[in-house]
Amino acid sequence: MVVFEKISVIYNFARPVLDIAFLTFIIYKGYGLIVKTQGAEILKAVIMTAIAYGLALFLNLQTVLWIFNMLAPGFLIAFAIVFQPELRKIFLHLGQTAWLKPGDRYKKGYVEGIIIAAEVLSEQKRGMLCVLERSISLREIIDGGTKLNADISSGLIVSIFGSDTPLHDGAIVLQSGKIVAAGCFLPLSERQDIKKSFGTRHRAALGLAEKTDAVTLIVSEETGALSLAYDSKLFYDLDTKTISKMLEQLLRIKAEATSQGGTLNENASAD
Repeated sequence: MVVFEKISVIYNFARPVLDIAFLTFIIYKGYGLIVKTQGAEILKAVIMTAIAYGLALFLNLQTVLWIFNMLAPGFLIAFAIVFQPELRKIFLHLGQTAWLKPGDRYKKGYVEGIIIAAEVLSEQKRGMLCVLERSISLREIIDGGTKLNADISSGLIVSIFGSDTPLHDGAIVLQSGKIVAAGCFLPLSERQDIKKSFGTRHRAALGLAEKTDAVTLIVSEETGALSLAYDSKLFYDLDTKTISKMLEQLLRIKAEATSQGGTLNENASAD
């Protein structure tokens, strides 16, 4: 009994700290989820509705309050219909994201090997789609391709995309230090504000970035431009130095990691 009483005292003392820590964690992850899934529109709609209801309540506008109360079930249904794509993304992230999965699964040498391959393919005007998995599983994408489970190397990547093999039209998917699959097909973006000059590769990379937290490196077959797609955004025509820094940050690669591979071409123009 004495032991349980001591545990109870310790818990009662630590409970406010745990309460605040847990709430902070939920708010932090929730904010990140809203940013990554473009759920800001949902948040704006909720805030505007809450402000309108609060004003009606404060000003005692009985007719407006009666309308709000009568239409509340309809508002919920309309809200779900209008924001169905955003809600789907949020629940998809909640269901697939391993929030506590450790980072640092990629090394700097892997990034350098990928960029070297991208440089070679860019000079040859050969298209490339290289997907780097982060927290959200890409199992469905991988299962639709050809399993490789090979070590990451610039030579292998160039051989996949540098010739007209059955695998060169799809994407390769990377997990940690492995090329797990090639010839994978990605979901196309349904956005209407994409430049008409963008081809299928850019639309596919953006489509995956809208549905997962993966990072995709694209080489344009028409122009040889290098681009990155992640978090529902597409960054077009980047130089290799910028891409290297962005990938190191996105993949949580430690600065002290040992560098491998050749030198990077830093003379490409940035958009």
